[in-house]
Amino acid sequence: MKRTEKEQLVSELRGKMDGATALYFTDFTGLNVKRMTELRRRLRKAGVEYVVIKNTLALRAVSESGLTGGTLKGPTGVVVSRDPSAAAKVLVDFAKENEQRPRVKGGLVEGASVTEAEVKKLASLPTREVALAQFAGAMNGVLMVFALALESRKEQLENA
Repeated sequence: MKRTEKEQLVSELRGKMDGATALYFTDFTGLNVKRMTELRRRLRKAGVEYVVIKNTLALRAVSESGLTGGTLKGPTGVVVSRDPSAAAKVLVDFAKENEQRPRVKGGLVEGASVTEAEVKKLASLPTREVALAQFAGAMNGVLMVFALALESRKEQLENA
């Protein structure tokens, strides 16, 4: 690969990483083309990008974005996402169905390094949209209780 092609690949990956809150590095060894296509389809459906790139180029793109990526060995796919838990959930669920492949090597969430175990914990968290909906539902319940308490107090004052 020529230097200009490498620079273009690094630039494209760095562009995809702008605004991303999570990067996960995966080892996709053992996945055939059909399974890789299915993984990419699921990730795309969740709004996540999956890029297979040489380790040195991936690390160069990460460092040019102001982050630190450590070292990578073996075949690596980079998962780029704005929602850390959604991407983690797709990876973990897919791995359960496919003999623990792809294996998560680690990653970065909002600039902090994460391990494979931490990615699995993130997968158990609700997505941003679900968490916001749960919060809104809880707030709605609190507001209803508060409104009922105010109504009771109003009736007490009127009857006194």
